[in-house]
Amino acid sequence: MKKQPIKKAVALKYEPTKDQAPKVIAKGAGAVADKILEQAEKHDIKIREDKALSEMLYQLEIEEQIPPALYPIIAEVFAFIYQAEQRAGEIKRDTST
Repeated sequence: MKKQPIKKAVALKYEPTKDQAPKVIAKGAGAVADKILEQAEKHDIKIREDKALSEMLYQLEIEEQIPPALYPIIAEVFAFIYQAEQRAGEIKRDTST
């Protein structure tokens, strides 16, 4: 019987005026990961599933900035989020008229 991997979640925050790079603000596995995802959904925060990236980010400590080696990958994630928010805004505008 194949053992199911434990779900992990990592939350990042980036404030360009305050931070040099995005930093880890929450991380957890199992039930804690579920709670992080639940809070993200509750606050309309976009979620991107990427097991390999999650594993790399999970190695960082809370409040630790991501290392420069991950900048290109995280830039792709932020671009994904930006595009998703743009599409969501268009959908909201289309349904409100």
